[in-house]
Amino acid sequence: MPGLFGTDGVRGIPGRYPLVPETVGEIARAAARLLRRRDPGAGRRVLMGRDTRGSGRVIGRWLRDGFAAAGCATVDVGVVPTPGVAYLTPRERALAGVVISASHNPARFNGIKFFTADGYKMPPDLEQAVERGLGARGRPRGPTGAGRVGDGEALVGRYVDFLRSTFPATVDLRGLRIVVDCGHGAAAGIAPGLLAGLGAEVIPIGCEPDGGNINSGCGALFTRRMRAQVRRRRAHCGVSFDGDADRAIFADETGAVLDGDAIICLAALRLQRQSLLRGDKVVLTVMSNFGLIRFLRSRGISVVSVPVGDRNVTDAIEAEGLSLGGEASGHIVFRSFASTGDGMLTALQTLAAWRESGGPLSAVRRLFRPVPQVLRNLIVARKVPLERLPRLRELTRRCERELAGEGRVFLRYSGTEPLLRIMIEGPSQVRIARMAGQLSRTFLLETGQKE
Repeated sequence: MPGLFGTDGVRGIPGRYPLVPETVGEIARAAARLLRRRDPGAGRRVLMGRDTRGSGRVIGRWLRDGFAAAGCATVDVGVVPTPGVAYLTPRERALAGVVISASHNPARFNGIKFFTADGYKMPPDLEQAVERGLGARGRPRGPTGAGRVGDGEALVGRYVDFLRSTFPATVDLRGLRIVVDCGHGAAAGIAPGLLAGLGAEVIPIGCEPDGGNINSGCGALFTRRMRAQVRRRRAHCGVSFDGDADRAIFADETGAVLDGDAIICLAALRLQRQSLLRGDKVVLTVMSNFGLIRFLRSRGISVVSVPVGDRNVTDAIEAEGLSLGGEASGHIVFRSFASTGDGMLTALQTLAAWRESGGPLSAVRRLFRPVPQVLRNLIVARKVPLERLPRLRELTRRCERELAGEGRVFLRYSGTEPLLRIMIEGPSQVRIARMAGQLSRTFLLETGQKE
């Protein structure tokens, strides 16, 4: 059953394959059996959390049945950010963590992602082994029918305490008015109170999840409402989280966006000042703006460039023993605190760095000059391998020659949505917009698809 796992776990529409009872149960059974064989001394509990989608509870039941069939009990943490499960899993000595979430996707989607006992996302080789193990029968070791054990919702408080502990004791948020947009997602019950407890006046939006409104016109992918509230309420800044709260996007006091590149820039300079930027390196994906790369290099900070995906960022951080990396989308890894990206941790570290540096948050946007960039998301019916499209490949090479080293061209399919992402950077916004249009039309013509 190849291709079940994508770039961020299993994702789809509940009620359609693969998010149907039999397959979800088999995934849970196969994953638990594999992890128990891999680490016979590990516990038999699995921590399970979810975001606010209405389909989360029923998928949780399917997962719990599968874990029970493999002799594992489930600790249901309830609604919690994805990084909360990553944090709690090793501290509770669990066999694994599992999160029911489709992250930034619309409410009709959902998904399943696993964390191993050390709090890291399950690596691709283990995901492939889980796929191979689907349908395998045999008597499970240990007790069956273990089902749900206790109520894990109290564990959320432990995660919140951890977040609070990462904020410097010498800094507070008194005097700040902050718009906090939780995207009607997993941060809704946590983020406003956390920031208010540090002294901020919080203006909450997107904090009324109803099971069907997660990421709907709000959150990290749709910041217009948050930015408008910043201007209308004369706030000092705003921050938006996505549905499972593993990413954060800021707005300054003018309502202008500070994306992940700006956040990484501020964080890297702060860690460098504190002699905590290991190796004087940061990890960025190929989608980060070239202007940021040039600026960091001018400050003696080198860049490790990796393909898109938070797992690629994490792998590079671990391989080189670094302390910081992330994506322009706002998924930032502060390795000294966490094993994965965490939107609320990112917000706290960004606010701390800003308070320590003084001045308005808009000053952060002036740290480096972004190179003009166009990012086009083209909805596709079929993900035809790009290497099989000679006309598109030739046009891409022609665009690269025209930019003559002053820009970049990237084409890739989204790992979680039916999209072709076209990103072009160059000295002229008009030129790169023209190139993006040409590439889009060529792709559609060559694949026989309609826009």
